[in-house]
Amino acid sequence: MAHPAQLGFQNAASPIMEELLHFHDHALMIVFLISALVLYIISLMLSTKLTHTNTMDAQEVEMIWTILPAIILILIALPSLQILYLMDEINKPHLTIKAIGHQWYWSYEYTDYENLLFDSYMIPTCDLNPGNFRLLEVDHRVVIPMESPIRILVSAEDVLHSWAVPALGIKTDAVPGRLNQTTLITSHPGLFYGQCSEICGSNHSFMPIVVESTPLKHFETWSKMMISS
Repeated sequence: MAHPAQLGFQNAASPIMEELLHFHDHALMIVFLISALVLYIISLMLSTKLTHTNTMDAQEVEMIWTILPAIILILIALPSLQILYLMDEINKPHLTIKAIGHQWYWSYEYTDYENLLFDSYMIPTCDLNPGNFRLLEVDHRVVIPMESPIRILVSAEDVLHSWAVPALGIKTDAVPGRLNQTTLITSHPGLFYGQCSEICGSNHSFMPIVVESTPLKHFETWSKMMISS
């Protein structure tokens, strides 16, 4: 959960988000080193005289500043491609959930269960209980078993939406007439908040997403209760 004046990412709640955080730190360190080197060269140019004029036409220097950026780009591209393929990999999911965006709420369907579907609306501010988060709480949460691969099928009923949960490293566009899929695995139980990340209309900021990760036993109890009701 994000907190006021937070500068970094939320704590990772899935293996994919952990990899994204590692890649962010890796790329940021490279950018920091490049920036420090450029700042050092600029400070030398402003504070000293150009005594080594022979470096202005040196073949070795030209080779270095041509090859070195290529190596740096490779060091950034390789882990980026690895994470990209991991995010698209869906291998024998234990559960499939269909998330459909509407103006302006989400509806969910657990396709592996019969008659397990519901709409998820934001709870108005006047109906919030003490300790609830304004503009983030919903009347029906997406409950999933933790440490299980979950496939999310995302679509929209009317306009473009986006199903995004930052702590899980997920942001998938919901396009009318099209099914986009993504996968997630929660590493620990908890509540993970997200919102529609596409400007979908006047109530765009009033269709939050709440994912509740629970142990498998609790999930089975919840699913039986939802089906019977």
